Amino acid sequence: MYEQKTKETDQNVIEFIESVDSPKKREDAFKLLDIFTEVSGYEAKMWGPSIIGFGSYHYMYKTGHEGDAPYVGFSPRKAKISLYFAPGDLEREELLENFGKHTTGKACVYINKVADINVDVLRKLIKQSIAFLKAQYPND
Repeated sequence: MYEQKTKETDQNVIEFIESVDSPKKREDAFKLLDIFTEVSGYEAKMWGPSIIGFGSYHYMYKTGHEGDAPYVGFSPRKAKISLYFAPGDLEREELLENFGKHTTGKACVYINKVADINVDVLRKLIKQSIAFLKAQYPND
């Protein structure tokens, strides 16, 4: 049976951000914390050792695989800052066209620093991701 690795923890979000080595990444993490908290309306929680997530939903795939995940989140990693949005949301791609300097993965958007992106588009991405996931998983 699959055991979900990334789960909500009791780790302190502020302590985690303060432990980030790079002063610039730490500063950006606090900026992102403010933006995600304000826009999502959810309290920040740690998911696993390094993801700061907002809200949560329960998913179940056709394969039977299920688990819980935050609606949105971010992680100030050493190389880049990872931003987590809903996978499979086609509107995300449109919004990313005006987002600024970034690269993408399946559910992640990677940025070097907050100064590289359009914060208004970030706000739209957060709102859109939450709306998309609430529509996909309405029982939460």
